Amino acid sequence: MLSSQTIAIVKSTVPVLAEHGQNITTVFYKNLFSAHPELLNIFNHANQKQGRQQTALANTVYAAAQHIDNLAVLLPAVKQIAHKHRSLGVKAEHYPIVGAHLLGAIKEVLGDAATDDIINAWGEAYGVIADVFIQVENEMYVEAATQSNGWNEFKDFVIVDKIKESDIITSFYLKPADGSAVTTYQPGQYITVRLSIPGETYMFNRQYSLSQAPGNETFRISVKKESEMDPNGKVSCYLHNTVEIGDQIEVSAPAGDFYLNVDSSQPVTLISGGVGITPMMSMLQTISQNSPSRPVSFLHGARNMSLHAFEKEVHTLLSVMEDTTYVTQYSDNNQLITKEFLAENVLAKSDIYVCGPVPFMKAVVNSLYELGFSEENVHFEFFGPAVTLEPAHA
Repeated sequence: MLSSQTIAIVKSTVPVLAEHGQNITTVFYKNLFSAHPELLNIFNHANQKQGRQQTALANTVYAAAQHIDNLAVLLPAVKQIAHKHRSLGVKAEHYPIVGAHLLGAIKEVLGDAATDDIINAWGEAYGVIADVFIQVENEMYVEAATQSNGWNEFKDFVIVDKIKESDIITSFYLKPADGSAVTTYQPGQYITVRLSIPGETYMFNRQYSLSQAPGNETFRISVKKESEMDPNGKVSCYLHNTVEIGDQIEVSAPAGDFYLNVDSSQPVTLISGGVGITPMMSMLQTISQNSPSRPVSFLHGARNMSLHAFEKEVHTLLSVMEDTTYVTQYSDNNQLITKEFLAENVLAKSDIYVCGPVPFMKAVVNSLYELGFSEENVHFEFFGPAVTLEPAHA
């Protein structure tokens, strides 16, 4: 329990964090990896180089300072981050290391303005926040390991099939190397793939949505080849160009808080952009198999037909369902998922799931809010660190 004095001091730093948060987290990561390069085996190098991880941490620290007197407000965000931490193998022993370097970065960036009182207050606050994460993540580790066919941290899987879905997306079918069955998961969740790439010093971790319904003999991930992006493309290009049937990769147990509410009978609207279609395929397959009478509107945006994955599979799934709408917009033809398009095609009183690139999601989610859909019914998933989506009505 934090004292009223500590809470007051931490809340007084909110304006400073708004101004200097990005500088603080940039210095933090630089110093952290300099002192503990082994942590580069856990963190996503691409997100570091693009500044996405620094921005995400700055947002988290800022939110923690704002709500230090009522951390329960942050619990949904804590759970989202904790899912990612569990899937990457972040452990309790990492938190004191992170805390020491975060306080050091605050002191380095703010200089004399970071008084002993401020550093001590933040140290105390960090301890409380870290304990919340550690407790939530410990529960997630136990749940992952104790469920049927579950495991802790990473496990070897064999590539049993590799299928091209579009010009840039390829699916990989994975089976446990030990011959066990795959564990179940919620439709929409992801796994972390950990790779050792020849010539590289550190391991690479990437999170990929499971792109088929649970209950199969395999996991399926569908990976976009990021050949035009540096450094994002290192892992996806390695998977596309080098990994073949029979090869082994390491995989963590399914994780994530973005998934279909299978207990609801409300209509469903799926809205995806590009490779954001992958979790939607898991959701659509699940609905098709388990509740084919549930009304579904599936709205997908791609650049063109050659880059559009799963077109035939979607039609096959929809053919056994009773009440469906399926519309694809190709941006090369100036077809966009606009507010007007959403007004016409999103089902009333539906559970809405959105996934795609950040600019796409910002536009779609804000349009949905403007159209009167409630935040409670709009669910969205980020690739990589969560970026704040400011509702237009806020």
